[in-house]
Amino acid sequence: MTTTAEPPRAATPTAGDLARWRANLQGEVDGALVYRAMAANAGDGRFATLYLRLAQTEERHAALWRDRLREAGAATELRPTLRARVLAFLARRFGAGTVAPIMALEEREGRTMYDHQPEAAGTSLPADERSHARLLHTITGGASGAMLARFEGRHRAIGGNALRAGVLGANDGLVSNFSLVMGVAGASGGGPPVLIAGIAGLLAGSLSMALGEWLSVQSARELYESQIATEAEELRVFPSEEEEELRLIYEAKGLPTEEARRLAHRIVSGDPTVALDTMAREELGIDPAELGGSAWTAAFASFALFATGAMVPVIPFLVASGTPAIVASAILSGLALFGLGAAITLLTGRNPWRSGLRSLAFGLAAAAITFGIGSLLGTAVG
Repeated sequence: MTTTAEPPRAATPTAGDLARWRANLQGEVDGALVYRAMAANAGDGRFATLYLRLAQTEERHAALWRDRLREAGAATELRPTLRARVLAFLARRFGAGTVAPIMALEEREGRTMYDHQPEAAGTSLPADERSHARLLHTITGGASGAMLARFEGRHRAIGGNALRAGVLGANDGLVSNFSLVMGVAGASGGGPPVLIAGIAGLLAGSLSMALGEWLSVQSARELYESQIATEAEELRVFPSEEEEELRLIYEAKGLPTEEARRLAHRIVSGDPTVALDTMAREELGIDPAELGGSAWTAAFASFALFATGAMVPVIPFLVASGTPAIVASAILSGLALFGLGAAITLLTGRNPWRSGLRSLAFGLAAAAITFGIGSLLGTAVG
């Protein structure tokens, strides 16, 4: 097992040193929390062991930075950030695959974080960070094999991309229907036409999104099926050429030439089902068991997400009308815009306040424009 050497002691630390050490400690504390949550719901004992090992490494790192801060007389107890707590909750509730792509991206971005920190010189800290990045990359799609590929498929189905799609889908419904509702409110003064327009916009947008998603996923599935059928025919007719392609793929991934040749030969000359599965994953990047997911599941999810966002600006007009309903709709939609903008930072790691305020500003600007145009049109028609 890799051990972490003690970072060399420096001279009296500066304020910048203390801030950097606290940032290092915060990152390790957050990582340990999330990895332990992932280990608790990994779905596979081997992956649970890997995640637990990552958590233990993060905790060893955290102990080193606590020692540094303690010796400098600075506070050493840091609580996990809100982002880390949310990711840990998602991992425990929905499985490690939900957040594994997010953590993989985070580890990749931070793999050189200790390279130029003088306290990390001569320790295993830089190597540990690179090891974490490689391991998470492998788990989320960098390795082959049936079991690991199925694990990877779950990541793609419910992982970081799905979280992003969920937030953006709800945001699309919110912004589009908020703008529509405000436009009609500007023209009608917040009367009954607003409720009719809002519900019509919700249904029209949700159905359109669902149909578009169904067509997109179904078309992708049909394309994948065709590609896999072509690959099966090529394996039957040109096995030596397919074996050479697989050898080159494994060489490109870093295997020595002879090892890549032996592995490719063993796969292609063995069970035809395994050979086709391997070629589909390695050459085409397709999981035959998933084929991009269910078109119906994608359609229903798209409908629900868009409708959820689109419903927010309509709610006040179900119980009120006129100016009070317009103001309430603007406030409720503004809060939702800020919340969705902040939620996307679970993936980006950016400042949630900045992202939330940016989303709020854009959404309010769009609604203000449509409200102004609606008011002008209402006056002109009147």
